[in-house]
Amino acid sequence: MKTITKLTYSSLFILVLFSLSVQVNAQNLINAQNLTTPKTGSLPAEVSQTVGLTEITVNYSRPNIIAPNGTDRSGKIWGQLVPYGFSKTQFGNQGMIPWRAGANENTTITFSNDVKVEGKDLKSGTYGLHMAVYEEGKVTVIFSNNSTSWGSYFYDDNEDELRVDVMSTSTSKTELLTFDFLETGNNYTVLALKWDEKQIPFRIDVDTHKHAINSFKEELRGLSAFGWQGFQTAANYCMQNNTNLEQGLAWAEIATQRNPVFQTLTTKAGILNALGKTSEASAIYEKAGENATISQINALGYQFLGTKQYDKVIEYFKKNVKNDPTNPNSYDSLGDGYKAIGDTKNAIKNYKKSLSLNPPANIKAASEASLRELGAL
Repeated sequence: MKTITKLTYSSLFILVLFSLSVQVNAQNLINAQNLTTPKTGSLPAEVSQTVGLTEITVNYSRPNIIAPNGTDRSGKIWGQLVPYGFSKTQFGNQGMIPWRAGANENTTITFSNDVKVEGKDLKSGTYGLHMAVYEEGKVTVIFSNNSTSWGSYFYDDNEDELRVDVMSTSTSKTELLTFDFLETGNNYTVLALKWDEKQIPFRIDVDTHKHAINSFKEELRGLSAFGWQGFQTAANYCMQNNTNLEQGLAWAEIATQRNPVFQTLTTKAGILNALGKTSEASAIYEKAGENATISQINALGYQFLGTKQYDKVIEYFKKNVKNDPTNPNSYDSLGDGYKAIGDTKNAIKNYKKSLSLNPPANIKAASEASLRELGAL
């Protein structure tokens, strides 16, 4: 009898496992047969903007002024559908919460590098984005370390990473809530939420040079470290942007050691010049110009023009005229040199010489524009 009882319990256990397995497999089969259907209501959206090397991305859902039942909510968005300030919720943590800056799940904003928002530091990462909108126009924009909860229902101010106050402004009517990058430069952007006839802009600043230098340092520990081009690119960036010059000089040293050509030499000289080491720079410029092409000497002349070393400007542009007296661009460039130092007579003379040599369209246009500017055409 004991043996039979053991077999019965064992059989029952196996039967239960089998039954559970059948149920699970049946549910998996049902799930596998479900189809992905189009989303309705407040549709999800994403908008991104690259500033320098920093990617800024907003993920949000877009409610419409027109309600799902067809009701036009124009003029009833702010202060009604979106309560002013912080409001009591009956869901989630049942606390006082700001607006979710959209619909459905958390509106989130992601920064690939550290930024400043309205002048305040914010680390790279993904944040829940909330807003407390006030009747008089002030808006408190909140960046929360909680980016995964539903809307603002579980908002907790202890999770705030940053708050900034901005002012809303009027704008043309926007039916679908929209995030838009209103302005963008090399080191900043202005992001705005737009809905109905209100927009809420806030400025985001990026230290592009810092991120670029850090990126160069990292990349120059990889495959790029075995050539000269990467060091030249990094050094030239420093020279062109007058930033991190000592680091740029170190990169330029490596580039010139590995490939002492016009490109690398003039970059190194340019950095030395910016550091005030003009005698060292002049010697390297001379070396660079020894075997330079017409176009390279022309570029060198304009480099001197940028640093207001006018004696060198005239010297190098004259060198091109001497080496290639039938090149209209050489005379146009020499005209630019004379114009820069206020020698109008010689500037006009060289622009007219350029035009007499049947220049290509771009050179012709440049010489004529300069003559018009000098009142000689």
